[in-house]
Amino acid sequence: MSDLELIQGVVSAALKAGADAAEAVVSERQSLSVGVRLGELEEVEREEARDLGLRVFVGKRQATVSASDISEATRNRLVERAVAMARLAPEDPYAGLAPEELLARGPVLNLDLHDATEPSAEHLENQAREAEDAARAVKGVTNSEGGSASWSTGHWRIATSTGFTGEHRGSAFSLSAGVIAGDDEGMERGGDGRTTRWASDLPLPELIGHTAGERAVKRLGARKIDSTTAPVIIENRIAASFLSGFIGAIAGSAVARGVSFLKDRLGEQVFSPEIDLIDDPFRPRGLGSTPFDDEGVRVERRAIVENGMLTTWLLNCSSARQLGLTSTGHASRGLAGPPGVSTHNLHLAPGTRSLAELIGDAGKGLLVTSMFGPSLNANTGDWSTGVSGFWFEDGEIAYPVNEITIAGDLKDLYRRLVPGSDLEYRSSTNAPSLLIDAVAIAGR
Repeated sequence: MSDLELIQGVVSAALKAGADAAEAVVSERQSLSVGVRLGELEEVEREEARDLGLRVFVGKRQATVSASDISEATRNRLVERAVAMARLAPEDPYAGLAPEELLARGPVLNLDLHDATEPSAEHLENQAREAEDAARAVKGVTNSEGGSASWSTGHWRIATSTGFTGEHRGSAFSLSAGVIAGDDEGMERGGDGRTTRWASDLPLPELIGHTAGERAVKRLGARKIDSTTAPVIIENRIAASFLSGFIGAIAGSAVARGVSFLKDRLGEQVFSPEIDLIDDPFRPRGLGSTPFDDEGVRVERRAIVENGMLTTWLLNCSSARQLGLTSTGHASRGLAGPPGVSTHNLHLAPGTRSLAELIGDAGKGLLVTSMFGPSLNANTGDWSTGVSGFWFEDGEIAYPVNEITIAGDLKDLYRRLVPGSDLEYRSSTNAPSLLIDAVAIAGR
């Protein structure tokens, strides 16, 4: 049977079994990935799956179940167990399907998310090998962590007992390489990789590999520095990770539970006035693009932050009900468990100054090129993370540095952000390089 017939049948069976409302999702995916190391094939993985998820409501009680076996017998057991679980679940006064008036009815925009190209394992192996070869060819590279190439495609369909049905399909092509550079003073690693919806949008393997090798070599001779307070610039390639604490703080569920350092700041200035944060679900070929959210609610382009002002929370239907608001179309879910929230294609709008100009304006400070082990107190905004990168002086890169921690109160750091002009769309969350005029740096 077709996917639509499958999930509509499951929803109908759930209602007959005693559910007051139900929602079924079917997900089909295929993937192929190839890895090489030191010029030799290291692994090939292939996956094909068709999974089913069911959420049922008995009054204000809900339960979710999922299965990868979608035979008729399994579907019958799934329905029985879901309804039985819901009857035993605690009441949730905010549980329920999306209201009819919020659903994404009508024609669906073509967002160009699916490339029908299905590469062979040989093609992916060649791409991975070319990327690794280019990285190993960079002078100073002494070892390799390998090259990898992958392809995947997915088809997601939802049906609810209110009569809503929707589907979207997407593909992804990825290519990466990682290598190690070494000299008498030690070893450093460097890597590069990209993921795109369409194969033709991937950079050439030689470019990815060369970039990976150059990054490793430039890290050689990294030093420790003394603890200090200085300007910090977060490179555009990783700047989006600096926004993760903000995204978590404006999630409706966190605000409703009171575990957000921004819980009382809606409509207030939370960034510097030159900051705009745009969430756009309609970007063609965007990695986070979607015609509707995971509850079937229509989506829209939003300025989540406008001129530094926080304009909205990220809401699914449950958190919206809890806060007395309306869903913003940010529900996100897998096949099991109730929906959470996530952004779609979020980007911080670029400023007018290049990275070189930001470094020149700051004069002396730290350029962060990698982050690891972040820690955040969700209630206060106190944040710290391990970093490495480059120290700059007199507006010029001086030497690489490592074993550093930077820390501060995100509420304060966000208000002092200055965006660069080098925005690139590399993932579903993107930002240009970001300058903060003074940050606590813990070194030796």
